[in-house]
Amino acid sequence: MALSYTLREGLAGFRRAKLAAATSVVALAIALVLIGLFVLLGWQGQQVAELLRQRASEVEIFLDDDATAEASARVGDRLRSVAGVDSVRYVSHEEAAEIFREAFGEEADLYDDAQFLPASYRVRLGGDAASPDSLEAFAEVVAGWTAVDDVAYDRASVEAVERNVRTFSSVGLAVALLVVLAALLLVGNTVRLSIYARRMLIRTMKLVGATNAFIRRPFLIEGVIQGLAAGVVAGIVLWGLYGLFLRFIRSADASRAVVDWPGGTPLLAVAALIVLGLVLGFIASSVAVRRFIRQVSLS
Repeated sequence: MALSYTLREGLAGFRRAKLAAATSVVALAIALVLIGLFVLLGWQGQQVAELLRQRASEVEIFLDDDATAEASARVGDRLRSVAGVDSVRYVSHEEAAEIFREAFGEEADLYDDAQFLPASYRVRLGGDAASPDSLEAFAEVVAGWTAVDDVAYDRASVEAVERNVRTFSSVGLAVALLVVLAALLLVGNTVRLSIYARRMLIRTMKLVGATNAFIRRPFLIEGVIQGLAAGVVAGIVLWGLYGLFLRFIRSADASRAVVDWPGGTPLLAVAALIVLGLVLGFIASSVAVRRFIRQVSLS
């Protein structure tokens, strides 16, 4: 009986204040779309940052000119056994000379013989090992190995990538928190207006012995319904907007990196947005109801 009453009154409250409820749903849906876009773009930014970090964290290990083939091979084996190393590629004298000619074009002809370039290993590190401090520690250790002449890497680029990632993450988090706060206030204000419009009914219910918990439940259902409706609307809009963004990115010649939905399907993002709408609707209505029902006086 109590459950059926709660559901019936929650739906009835949603129907009574159609304009206020519709306004709240639209506003919350906009907030959820913004949150979803920030999260998805932030996720894409993390993927791009990881690619840039991997490229910037390439370490080139130059071998001694008189290093034997066996000594060079041992260096390669030791590098592959180091934790955090994603890839190891050997660059011979001949390949280094070819890379030199491609990089400098006609100016490379100034050198009669580019075989002065030493053989080397190009190592890419990933995860925590790609941080500036870890790269420096790795370079210092490898520089002391037998048959290793020098170790070089672009520390400035690695630090720039790390700095930009931190800035992007901080700004995105701050904006997302502001949007969430605005969404909570919108739903809470709508529920508060609904409580105020029915304050005489609430007073009557209190007079006949209804508990605050019994009175609260229909308003909580109303907030959850608003959150559910906003989540569904936001999920559909986000699906379309982010789908257009992905098509645009994939059509650009310069963007051949992996660009997709998290998990490879839009259903996860849409479902997460619907759940977030439900949670925000429940939290906002719960806070508003607990505060304003107590203010309804029996006198």
